[in-house]
Amino acid sequence: MDEIVVERRGPVAALGFNRPAKKNALTAAMYAALAEALAAAEADAAVRVVLFHGHEDVFTAGNDLSDFLDRPPSGGDAPVFRFLRSVSGAVKPLVASVNGPAVGLGTTLLFHCDVVVAGDNARFQLPFTSLGLVPEFASSYLLPLIAGYQRAAQWLLLGEPFGAEEAREAGFVTRVVPAAQCLDAAWRIAERLAALPPKSVQGTKALMKRAHRAAIDGQLAAESERFRAMLGEPAAREALAAFLERRKPDFTRGGM
Repeated sequence: MDEIVVERRGPVAALGFNRPAKKNALTAAMYAALAEALAAAEADAAVRVVLFHGHEDVFTAGNDLSDFLDRPPSGGDAPVFRFLRSVSGAVKPLVASVNGPAVGLGTTLLFHCDVVVAGDNARFQLPFTSLGLVPEFASSYLLPLIAGYQRAAQWLLLGEPFGAEEAREAGFVTRVVPAAQCLDAAWRIAERLAALPPKSVQGTKALMKRAHRAAIDGQLAAESERFRAMLGEPAAREALAAFLERRKPDFTRGGM
């Protein structure tokens, strides 16, 4: 699986999206590889920090919708849901370096990261309603918690794109740097975290997450159930068909 690149620099494991021809859009096979790589990093005592990144001009366009139609997540053990649970339950600190488009899961992943460095070219978008779907990755809980209800509603209901400074002001981006410096800045932060006593770092993360653990787990389950159900709705079928046919969806017909 060369579309997910795993790199080790001492105690830091980097998981890189590497499908630039498709804007790093994520397939079921890529989710499976990510879940496996993250599980391996969590189990390896020599790994202290995990870093997610894409390329200088794109983080990820989210789900590959063609692959998504061919391999819809029909059960809780689907690769995408295994990856969601592994990230949400990660004990070790997670750092992200984000350049260019970060769409769908490319944005919701960041709500679970502990430090997020964004290039000044980063663009975030949560287009779930325009696809006839609902949010995932506990984002319907975490984004209102982080950014406030109205701002979260604007981004989750309307699905409009927004930039790095807006994300920083909302609270889920830690710092904004020139695009060419983003990955290096994220590596430096990851290495600083890795140099600290791991029990202290992991214990502090656990304490910060503790108050929200049950709510996040409950929201992950509720969203996953609703998401799978919505895949069979006329609006979702129309949106996904329109994507493949390169046309605008028509949600004005009855039943939508």
